[in-house]
Amino acid sequence: MPEERTVLEADAIGRAWRRVAHEIAEANADGDTVLLVGIQRGGVPLAQLLGETLGGIFGHIVATGSVEPGLHRDDLSQRGMTELLPTELPGDISDKVIVLVDDVLYTGRTVRASIDSLLGFGRPRCIRLAVLIDRGHRELPIRPDFVGKNLPSHPDERVEVRLDKSGGPRTVEILSP
Repeated sequence: MPEERTVLEADAIGRAWRRVAHEIAEANADGDTVLLVGIQRGGVPLAQLLGETLGGIFGHIVATGSVEPGLHRDDLSQRGMTELLPTELPGDISDKVIVLVDDVLYTGRTVRASIDSLLGFGRPRCIRLAVLIDRGHRELPIRPDFVGKNLPSHPDERVEVRLDKSGGPRTVEILSP
């Protein structure tokens, strides 16, 4: 049975994610061109939470959407196909500042696949990456622009963001084999 240890509780996660929202706001003064896109599964509720916080900072609703990277993965032969969820974008992404949002950044392969998927919908002005947890161990040259917490981990460990009933992050756990 894997050993499980809690490394972040809800209040610490909330503080880190609010800091990320303020960093995004500082980098995008008016916020009119910002579009938050959560990577399907873990990134979607975080993008929605970030959108609420940024809405309060900017004084207007910040559009959010989701992207499904499944068909663009380069490791389908190793991982197999999982259930695909829809990509839902609130409009044209051309000339938008896309902030791609995910819960845990590890090898970078999911982010690369998500970018490939997004580019099929238009040519954004730029794509930035916001992650709650950066655990290292990159296999591709991908670096987040906004990080809630750097969490060094062993490659054999699994890092999970667990959500509460409302979809907000409750804890971050490290599971050791």
